[in-house]
Amino acid sequence: MVPPPPPPLQLCFTPQLPVLLLFLFLLLILSPSQNVAGVGINYGTLGNNLPSPKKVAQLLQSTIIDKVKIYDTNPEILEAFANTGIDLIVAVENYHVSNISTDTASADEWLSTRVLPFLPATSVVAIVVGNEYLTADGNQMMKMNPKALVQAMQNMHAALLARGLERKIKVTTPHSMAVLASSFPPSASTFAPDITPTMTSILAFLADTGAPFMVNAYPYFAYRDNPSSVNLEYALLGGSAGVGINASSSGSGGGLYAVHDPKGYVYTNMLDAQIDAVRTAINGLGFGNRSIKITVSESGWPSKGDSAATPENAKTYNTRLIERAQSNKGTPMRPKENIEVFVFALFNENKKEGGVSERNFGIFNGDGSKVYQVDLSCQFCSDDGMTFEKISSGVSRGPSVWCVAKPHADEKVLQSVLDFCCGPGGVDCREIDRSGGCFEPEKLHAHASYAMNAYYQMHGRNYWNCDFKGTGLVTFSDPSYGTCRYSQQ
Repeated sequence: MVPPPPPPLQLCFTPQLPVLLLFLFLLLILSPSQNVAGVGINYGTLGNNLPSPKKVAQLLQSTIIDKVKIYDTNPEILEAFANTGIDLIVAVENYHVSNISTDTASADEWLSTRVLPFLPATSVVAIVVGNEYLTADGNQMMKMNPKALVQAMQNMHAALLARGLERKIKVTTPHSMAVLASSFPPSASTFAPDITPTMTSILAFLADTGAPFMVNAYPYFAYRDNPSSVNLEYALLGGSAGVGINASSSGSGGGLYAVHDPKGYVYTNMLDAQIDAVRTAINGLGFGNRSIKITVSESGWPSKGDSAATPENAKTYNTRLIERAQSNKGTPMRPKENIEVFVFALFNENKKEGGVSERNFGIFNGDGSKVYQVDLSCQFCSDDGMTFEKISSGVSRGPSVWCVAKPHADEKVLQSVLDFCCGPGGVDCREIDRSGGCFEPEKLHAHASYAMNAYYQMHGRNYWNCDFKGTGLVTFSDPSYGTCRYSQQ
């Protein structure tokens, strides 16, 4: 006898089910997720005329900048960036490396006094141990001890591991291009022989912990030192036109709009060639099959100091650098691997040592005015662009805060956020209907920003009400424009 078929699957609807479904949908939309890649910037403070960290943090919330790298653990900066949605990379200064290398307890003491008091309100995502430590100038406390750097990195990671923070906060160290024995052609690059053992240990640490290899790459210096053999447009991240030449003849002058590596890679700008030179050196030490991402921890162009350091060149380079950072494009060797970039720098620093150019890498002057026009604006983050002057004078500031969509937010996530806010979220979205005052511009980013802010204001302006799977950004700048008014509490 054949047994009867099982009864069809039935869903048992109860009065509690709609509430449960709504809760699950809320959890999906509002829970944090990985942020979409944006642009990083270096924030140095070697100046006696700089705006306060609080003003800096307020300004950057209305820009495309989503990561800020500093050169210490200045408590004013860490406090100022609390609840801003901007990630911070903090630093162990070179002169502290030796102490932290002694044992894990020393690293934990540094961590507990300098970083932990500001967590989790301030989003610290990395600790860099030293800066260009392996190639530091010999007069900086004599020659640095390479072994101390490796041990300090290991001790810092161990301290984070003991506190359960190793996934949130990565440990790495930025290098100069001088760690390479040669960088040209890119496919033949190697690390300098005297630091190869240390670099092997560092790379093993980075591969094991999932931290990036950081390099400070400056085409400016290559052009400044060899203007007759390096084409300016190639150094300025241009090179979209022109005839390529063989790498073997690159030092003989002529147009370097496109450089042909012996292994077939074609480079239209020097920064890509520098990145791939580092990649080749990493592979040469046996880490080609390990997942080690490269981050450009510094790159920029000065506006004053020599014939190449002009506002026009600085504007061209940094504009293209920002566009490159936002493009999610890789390099000829790794075309699909996004390269994170930190622009150098936010400010001109009038107390920085070195030549005139060293003090003039900033996009902003110490008084907050722009050295040259580079577009850092976040559309819909403000009505007409926030400036330091407006923050200082109090214009567009007050007790109100708003929630908008991040400029690089994934459109699929934004659409689901918009659907939620205008549906189960209970937001009145008539203003972004065709007849509403906020319909124009008819763009998903604009409509989502309006709906996200309305939801944020309705629910008490808690920071978690402006997460939306990592697509939301809290801003102090009124995003209202024209006839479109964003609600506020």
